[in-house]
Amino acid sequence: MPGRIPRTFIDELVARVDIVEVIDERVPLKKAGRDFVACCPFHEEKTPSFSVSQSKQFYYCFGCGARGTAIGFLMDYAQLDFPEAVAELAQRVGMTVPHESGPDAQKRAETAGLYDVLEKASLYFRRQLREHPEASKAVEYLKSRGLSGETAARFGLGFAPPGWDGLMKTLGAGAEQKHTLLRAGLLVEKSANDGYDRFRNRIMFPIRDRRGRVIGFGARAIGDESPKYLNSPETPVFHKGQELYGHFEARQANRQLDRLFVVEGYMDVVALSQFGIDNAVATLGTAATTDHVNRLFRTTPNVIFCFDGDSAGRRAAWRAAETLLPAFRDGWLASFMFLPDGEDPDSLVRKEGARGFLSRADEAVPLSSFLFDHLAEDVDMTNLEGRARYVERARPLLNQITEAPAFLSLARQRLRQVTGMDGSELSKLIPQGERAPRQAAQSRPAGQRNSPSLVRRAITLLLHHPELGQSSRDTRTIAELKQPGITLLVSLLDLTRSSPELTTSAIVERYRSDKQGQHLAKLVAESSPELEDGLAREFTDTLAKLEQMVDEQRFEALTAKANASALTDEEALELKRLVNQPGGGSGSRH
Repeated sequence: MPGRIPRTFIDELVARVDIVEVIDERVPLKKAGRDFVACCPFHEEKTPSFSVSQSKQFYYCFGCGARGTAIGFLMDYAQLDFPEAVAELAQRVGMTVPHESGPDAQKRAETAGLYDVLEKASLYFRRQLREHPEASKAVEYLKSRGLSGETAARFGLGFAPPGWDGLMKTLGAGAEQKHTLLRAGLLVEKSANDGYDRFRNRIMFPIRDRRGRVIGFGARAIGDESPKYLNSPETPVFHKGQELYGHFEARQANRQLDRLFVVEGYMDVVALSQFGIDNAVATLGTAATTDHVNRLFRTTPNVIFCFDGDSAGRRAAWRAAETLLPAFRDGWLASFMFLPDGEDPDSLVRKEGARGFLSRADEAVPLSSFLFDHLAEDVDMTNLEGRARYVERARPLLNQITEAPAFLSLARQRLRQVTGMDGSELSKLIPQGERAPRQAAQSRPAGQRNSPSLVRRAITLLLHHPELGQSSRDTRTIAELKQPGITLLVSLLDLTRSSPELTTSAIVERYRSDKQGQHLAKLVAESSPELEDGLAREFTDTLAKLEQMVDEQRFEALTAKANASALTDEEALELKRLVNQPGGGSGSRH
């Protein structure tokens, strides 16, 4: 089985693929100056803010912030994983994907075996629903819930018959097959490489990943068996904190999802689909996780969380809100739909129909309203103590909002209105998010004020024109500089000097899994400076200034030490050199 794809192949692939052609086949583009534009496929909009640069081989949405290379586009738009996106692009340009041998080769082979056996198990359960003598109980139950055969087929519903070894006898006659069934979570282990069927006398709901592959199952008891719902255990291909039931089916039914409903149960998803509401998903018996949130909002900017209207439902909604805040971004719409007592989406849509359910959805409570209403519970806002308690409750929550500066600013404004608190005093308790570091930078000493912009400028120039890296000198000197971004700059200098053929998009792909990747993608989205003699000189001058700053930094450190204690002979000679070099001396440094 193939191992890791070599980086050099990715570099060449990104250089040979035309991102405009890749995107235009899926999202029709229009020429606008040097670039191409369209309405963004990742969020709802009427005015195009999605821009594709042929020169940079990069796309960027000024509305929702989606950005990346051709590989990233296929991953987000077509819901492919990285190797799949690479394979599709390689086939497009007639390249064969090579693979390095590595320790993960065996793991990949075993994973492929799990997908295969899970798909076979799904087919087995579906066949049992049609053919098994005791399947009538399952069929009657599904009919009693108002489900049609078409809906059951769309979701691949099946039946696990009674008995301890029906599936095992069909798919796992040998020791190796049983071992695979155990790793796929289809058997309960009894002894080494042996076990019995995990799912018995239950209606089966196959759980699919974004590619439509079966990765696990949810199973509902037909009688009084406990538990009522039983899920597949965690396996190498199934992680319930990352997956959403019905997500694949929702994407299949909708070319572009304007919104998604998040419900609690499999039957809720299936029942809503029966009534034409085919944009619902369910978490797999867990509270919403950050992985769930990111996956939901990569699909659509508008997510409605459905909860029971009782106290338990309100608590669950609050947990979801707490999970949302750290990941929340400007442009996202999150709201909470609370159902009447005793109702779930399944029962409500059967009672009120799709129109009634959707009309209730239109009245869902926005995240901001739910947040502030919850904070005000059991708080007397008529006195100072109550308002102080209100602020104290809000502070840790608003401090978690780091990715949505506009939302945070409006939330702070709302907090000032409710409490009557002075804005400057409130700022001490709740910083203004991403803008705070920039404001803090304005208070630095004059000698340090421009240093971050120098580093940023050098990174920007190098990113847009990687060939500039060939003119750079030894990076060991500036690596000593204590400034934000210097590590990234040194890394880019070393990379572009050793690999002069790299393009801008190839560099971004190199940093895909790096924490700096997102920062680089933002810089690529900025206007590209044209490479002229003056720009090349600016780049070399910028590096020279950074090297000079290293000397200034060292000069200040040695001077401070000399004032506090004695210098070593080596340090004294170094200080003398710094003072005597051109431009040296303390007078020129302050």
